[in-house]
Amino acid sequence: MTGTTIGLLMFGGMLLMMALRVPITAAMFVPGAIGYWAMTNDLALLNSLKGSAVARLTVYDLSVIPLFLLMGQFATQGGLSRDLFRAAAAFVGHVRGGLAMAAILSAAAFGAVCGSSVATSATITQVAYPEMRAHGYHGRLSTAALATGGTLGILIPPSVPLVVYAILTEQNIAKLFAAALVPGIIATLGYVIVVAITCKLRPQLATPSAPLPWSARWRALVGVWPIAAIFVVVFGGIYGGWFSPTEGAAVGALGTFVAGAVRGELKLDGLKRSFLGTAETTAMVFMIFIGADMMNAALALTQMPTALADWVGHLQVGPLWIVVAVLVSYVVLGCVMDELSMLLLTIPVIFPTIMALDLWGLTPEHKAIWFGILVLMTVGIGLIAPPVGLNVYVVNSLAKDVSMNETYKGVFPFLASDVLRVIALLFFPVLSLGLVRAFF
Repeated sequence: MTGTTIGLLMFGGMLLMMALRVPITAAMFVPGAIGYWAMTNDLALLNSLKGSAVARLTVYDLSVIPLFLLMGQFATQGGLSRDLFRAAAAFVGHVRGGLAMAAILSAAAFGAVCGSSVATSATITQVAYPEMRAHGYHGRLSTAALATGGTLGILIPPSVPLVVYAILTEQNIAKLFAAALVPGIIATLGYVIVVAITCKLRPQLATPSAPLPWSARWRALVGVWPIAAIFVVVFGGIYGGWFSPTEGAAVGALGTFVAGAVRGELKLDGLKRSFLGTAETTAMVFMIFIGADMMNAALALTQMPTALADWVGHLQVGPLWIVVAVLVSYVVLGCVMDELSMLLLTIPVIFPTIMALDLWGLTPEHKAIWFGILVLMTVGIGLIAPPVGLNVYVVNSLAKDVSMNETYKGVFPFLASDVLRVIALLFFPVLSLGLVRAFF
């Protein structure tokens, strides 16, 4: 068999195992190992297995992932997410749909200390959903806003998938964080506008709350100063050159721990849950790394990435159409895979092809950063788009009184906002590269 045939069989085997609900790590590792063996021999496979895990797990840059995850855990267990929602609700809760807007705004703020979409969805849902339902909000709007707002966990820096992308493509993490900031703000404002338009057209979905006096609003705002201070210290330190992203993640984790402890919210039991949750998620991420590494090593032997780049290079279509096709494929993959699995499996194959294209006259570095933000935006669509939408499942597991169909009906207007944002980023690279050029 040719290398291309073996590569296609590997992909087919992986998709079959995923359809049979085999864990994603095994679904990538097993076909990859078989393909590697078919391209080489027993001894070569064993030699690869002997050193691949150590080589991957001893990469210093990867330590930023558990540190940012720990920061998010401390923020959750320390009650910071609750204060974020209360502050946002204090200022916009009196507007029709205001609590849904508050959930989105608090998800964006929580994403600044979390870095995980699923964790943001789960945390903000537990805080905001009971309040929204108690104030007469329809389940469709409530769950759709929470699921969509959760995607801001990977759009607003820090972002674990963006860290993974930076490592895979050997890009500067701080520059990618800067590039994601404006698109993340645009996403937040877009979602708030969607809520406002939805409630204007269907006012029965949301009931405005009584406005709070300004004294109560300012008290609620003062309660979120720890998160604001942590964000300024961490990202100010990174962009100011005082410390690296990994060191910044450590400073952020320490800051959220101190904030939770001083408030008296982060007790011993919460501390244990924080470390356990971080360990479980980190283990899951690193196991996916190992499975993807095996698959990508085998694909490299089959020469499929090179053949794909050569084939794309000879297509009689514009470079932008190729990028559009890649982004559409990410939306489709989002139906069966989580964001990390998609990045780890596809970026080593697709990235060389994208870098070979002439796109807006961008330099190789700016092209890599711009494409990374586009991928991040598109992966976010996969998190809420039917038929899977991981964030939708997470929210509905906590909001058991709302059917999945109702949530998906509410999600479609937000998806329209996502599509418009991706188109804007595609045709106006300055939206993602403006801060990179300004700071660096």
